[in-house]
Amino acid sequence: MKVRDKKIIEKINLLRKEIEEHNRKYYVENNPVISDFEYDMLMQDLISLERDYPDLAVRNSPTNRVGSDLATSGKSQFEQAEHRYPMLSLGNTYDKAEILSFNERIAKLLNERVEYVCELKIDGSAISLTYSGGELVRAVTRGDGSRGDDITRNVLEIPSIPPKLTGRDYPDFFEIRGEIFMPWDSFNKLNQLRLSSEEELFANPRNAAAGSLKLLDPSEVSNRGLKSILYHLIADGLPAKTHYELLSAASHWGLPVSEHTRLCKSPDEVFAFLDYWDEKRKELPYPTDGVVIKVNDLDQQRRLGFTAKTPRWATAYKFKAEKALTRIVSLDYQVGRTGAVTPVANLIPVLLSGTTVKRASLHNYDQIRLLDLHINDYVYVEKGGEIIPKIVGIDPSRRSQDPVKISFPEFCPDCGSRLVKKEEEARHYCPNTKGCPTQIKAALLHFTGRKAMDILAGEATIEQLFQKGFVRKPSDLYKLTKENLLDLEGWKERSARRFLQSLEKSKSTSFSKVLFALGIRYIGETTAKNLAMHFTNIDNLISASAEELLDVEEVGEILVNSVKEYFADPDNILLIRELESFGILMAEEKRFSSDSNGTLPLAELTFVVSGVFSVSREQIKSKIESYGGKVTSAVSSKTDFLITGDSPGENKVKQAGKFNVKIISEQELEAMISVSPD
Repeated sequence: MKVRDKKIIEKINLLRKEIEEHNRKYYVENNPVISDFEYDMLMQDLISLERDYPDLAVRNSPTNRVGSDLATSGKSQFEQAEHRYPMLSLGNTYDKAEILSFNERIAKLLNERVEYVCELKIDGSAISLTYSGGELVRAVTRGDGSRGDDITRNVLEIPSIPPKLTGRDYPDFFEIRGEIFMPWDSFNKLNQLRLSSEEELFANPRNAAAGSLKLLDPSEVSNRGLKSILYHLIADGLPAKTHYELLSAASHWGLPVSEHTRLCKSPDEVFAFLDYWDEKRKELPYPTDGVVIKVNDLDQQRRLGFTAKTPRWATAYKFKAEKALTRIVSLDYQVGRTGAVTPVANLIPVLLSGTTVKRASLHNYDQIRLLDLHINDYVYVEKGGEIIPKIVGIDPSRRSQDPVKISFPEFCPDCGSRLVKKEEEARHYCPNTKGCPTQIKAALLHFTGRKAMDILAGEATIEQLFQKGFVRKPSDLYKLTKENLLDLEGWKERSARRFLQSLEKSKSTSFSKVLFALGIRYIGETTAKNLAMHFTNIDNLISASAEELLDVEEVGEILVNSVKEYFADPDNILLIRELESFGILMAEEKRFSSDSNGTLPLAELTFVVSGVFSVSREQIKSKIESYGGKVTSAVSSKTDFLITGDSPGENKVKQAGKFNVKIISEQELEAMISVSPD
């Protein structure tokens, strides 16, 4: 074999391996490490090489297959379903000249007049919906194009997708495909919550949407603010002859289609659409990354057919992501509540999407290594809805002759402890949980938070208590006296009294919130509720085996290891016993009675709460859950009752009418709970 041929083979194999790895991170882990543009360039390199060396092309090359969102190892949490018709991907380009070439190929193959439909390319997660007799019977992810995960229960929680169609002229059985996406405001709120909980941020709304669709609790899906736009209908005996007419019909059946779709009679009209939306898309409330261009006539589509991976009658023009070029001045390393150390780059200020960017998150050392970052490098920064803008690439042509290589610190920047990195995790951690000031204060702030113990102690109060040496662990809070508090700068009798009252009130906090407040790594609010309901008290949880923990919804091996590690530490057990001694609830309270058959009065019923009541909405929700009911944030076909007080949300009332959900008052809820408490 020639040396040249050997190098070509090595390059092709390396590209295939690299693309497969990026497919896994993008589709399965929902955690891409390169931009779409960089990925597309890798794919184009491979396509070019396979075209130039056809003898080296193979059937299972990523150029011939759709990227798959199916789990590559272990058992999927969802049943898989075969697609009746394959779900293919689209060819794409960033070059308008390629659009002209696409039009020329179409014209040559058909030798007749062609119209195109231009649609905004929504940056979401592909979905296939099946309707039978006007009712949604199945929702399946793209998967590998041939089969996907059946996520029907979760999709039914998305308000924009109708469980039942309106009108009468729809096919008895059809599929319609589209995107489920997360609007910018929902994405920003979700990432803000994850940032405050020190969870890994979603890289973009597409990954957030894909991750949300794979949640095991459908009620959690309803909290994510997902929406849908549908764009491709498939059925035997379609009620129209063009794609544009089909979209109009789908809209009349109550299906969500884009209002921005345009029928174009020439390439010039297509280009006008591209130019308009390249700028106007920045004003949209949801993410778009390009325009899909389709042949309008369905008979022409049929004659053009498909390749192994894409339809010949459609292509995508992708917008280049908005980014700015600036220089890294230095790096800071921030220590979080769980000890995770996050690198943040300090940049020469640059204007991006209307705001000045001075800092950008790098998440972990793997990202620094993959980007080959150095201090003083010129870097490309994208905003894209991130809480903290991110660095997506470098300009190697601007690198100085004496670049400063970035080495991740060996020691904690706060307490000096040697950092550790577990093989299965991307982040470095400071293991000194009991002696690192930043971790101690962050853990105390988490414990006192509104969603945890709800104690009147903000960041300034925690700092004061820590500096005075009054508090080092959560149980120390309950040892505080009025004299201690009055010793703090700026504190008066009233503020001390209110703080102590909030401490006393926190003793009645539910076990699930106490469990969340302990700050065990990977235990969020939902997981804490699941664990509390499953094990009912702290001792059962402490003694639970790994197998018993894995039986709990949304608990995997990483969380199991975290729980076992936490309870293996004698200091943590001592903390729990101290909290118990102060009256903190370490068990699910029995606050209700069941009927003679052992059934709770609100069992298997789902409620939505809206408006102003005689008590807080949190108390209303807590009462419902206490009597066996379930509370969700959005009205859907799964909702049994909407409880309204004064000034309920108009949209919730409207949705209740749409889904025939019964609306009741606070008094009617009380009447339903007619069982006397113990």
